[in-house]
Amino acid sequence: MGNVIKKLVIGLVVGGALVGFTRAFEFPVIFQMMFFAYAMLGAVVFMILDAPAVKPMSGIKSVAVLVAFYIVLCTVYISGASMWPQYDPEDEKGKIEKILKPKRAATEQGKADELIARAKALDEQVKVLSARLKDLGGDQATKDQAAGGPGAPPATTAAAAGDFMKLGEEQWQLQECYNCHKLKGEGGKKRGPELDNIASYLSVDEIKQKILDPKSFMAEGFEKEYEKGKMPDKYKDLMEEKDVVALASWLGTFKNTSVATPKPIKKK
Repeated sequence: MGNVIKKLVIGLVVGGALVGFTRAFEFPVIFQMMFFAYAMLGAVVFMILDAPAVKPMSGIKSVAVLVAFYIVLCTVYISGASMWPQYDPEDEKGKIEKILKPKRAATEQGKADELIARAKALDEQVKVLSARLKDLGGDQATKDQAAGGPGAPPATTAAAAGDFMKLGEEQWQLQECYNCHKLKGEGGKKRGPELDNIASYLSVDEIKQKILDPKSFMAEGFEKEYEKGKMPDKYKDLMEEKDVVALASWLGTFKNTSVATPKPIKKK
């Protein structure tokens, strides 16, 4: 009995050390539990070595015990696996297909150039409209626009802008930016800052630079995450130019000053 207690204590000490080690390296909780379970399993195996020998059994009885053992073992493994986060393979396949499809289709480059040209044209039209509003006298021009009168943007231009913004929001979801950033009250903010007021600090070009080169800007209060490279340097390989421009343009519309978005500090 003394050996059993001794080995149990050793198992607990080793398991605790493994949990502390994995926690220090920010392993997910499920992996911390796994390391502790493996340590305890090893302790149990060594305890069994001190157990008395099992009496010989007949062939039929030994087969029945073996089958029962495998049933219990399978039940434990299946039950344990069901506790892990479950993913829908079809959903993941769909996301992968959306990311890779533009790279496989040679014709997508033409579409990318077209969208970029449309975005630039839209930007020029916004500047022209702003100048016209100023010349027309602000409030009256705004009323004319709302009524569809002089100064109102063409319907095709508005539709193109809507499509481009929709593409940007789709990229936010597709690249799973919400895992690290909170926006419109949704998502996480432990590894990255809230972005509801990002347009007050960064232009569209600067947001694009941050997406392609995460080390170009650092958010105040996220020095530790910046040093550890929490934002992955992969989007320049995963995303097409049009997708990056669309995402940056969409984020460039968020200017909610009531949200404490950390100030970005230029590093490059």
